[in-house]
Amino acid sequence: MKFFKKMLRDNKAATAIEYGLIAALIAVAGVTAFNTLGEQIGTTMNNASAAMITS
Repeated sequence: MKFFKKMLRDNKAATAIEYGLIAALIAVAGVTAFNTLGEQIGTTMNNASAAMITS
């Protein structure tokens, strides 16, 4: 418990935690963006493939 109290008083620990939270937020945003982009690219490739087969 003393360790956590010391961390709360220490500004360096608070700054490190803030940077960690920012990094986690950026990672979640990146994963979401890549997932959406991947689905869109997959749909586009499937449509192109279907168009080539029917032509």
